[in-house]
Amino acid sequence: MLRDDLLERAARFRSAEDDPTRKLDACPSLVLNADYTPLSYYPLSLWPWQTAIKAIFLDRVTVIESYDRHVHSPSLDMKIPSVIALKQYVKPSEFPAFTRFNLFLRDRFSCQFCGEMKNLTFDHVIPRRLGGRTTWENIATACAPCNMKKGGRTPSQAGMQLYAEPIRPTHWQLQQHGRQFPPNYLHETWRDWLYWDIELEA
Repeated sequence: MLRDDLLERAARFRSAEDDPTRKLDACPSLVLNADYTPLSYYPLSLWPWQTAIKAIFLDRVTVIESYDRHVHSPSLDMKIPSVIALKQYVKPSEFPAFTRFNLFLRDRFSCQFCGEMKNLTFDHVIPRRLGGRTTWENIATACAPCNMKKGGRTPSQAGMQLYAEPIRPTHWQLQQHGRQFPPNYLHETWRDWLYWDIELEA
C-alpha cells in the first residue's frame, strides 16, 4: 500500500527554458513502441541522444519530436530527437521476469505489512521451513523490522495482516504501477506521449 506522500508526488514537465542543464548529455530521447506507447514507464524508456541518432540512420525509428538543440559535423546538421518511435513493434512478454526490482514494483516499493518504504527486503509468506517456495505467489515486499517481527511464522501466526495477497503480475500490471512513479524531470515535448496526470510547469 502506497503512503499518502507518494500518492501525492507530482513531477513537472519543464520547457527548454526551464531546463536545469543545457548540456548535450541531458537530452535523452523518449522511446515509444510502434504503437506510440512508452516501452517502459519505470524506469522510463530513454535512450542517449547518440543512440537515438544512430537508430535514425539505421532507419529503425521515426522522429516524433525534437529538442531545440542541434548536433553538427562536416556532413551533418540535425536537431536532437526528443521523442522517437520504433518502426517495428516490440511485443512484451505477458509475464515479467521474477526479479527483486519487479517484485518491489508489483508491491509499489512499500512493505506489505506496514506500508514503510525504506529498508525493504522480501519475505516468504509461507516460510521455507513450512514448505514455502520462492515464487511470485509466496513472496511479499517487507521492511526489515516487519521481516524480523514475522520471523519464520506465517502472517496469521505472527498476528500480521498483508495489504494484498501476492500474485504473479502481468507486464501490463507492472506498467500501470510504474506510472505511479514519474521521474523528477520530464521534458515538455514528452507531454503528449506520457499518460500521467501532471500539469505543465508555468
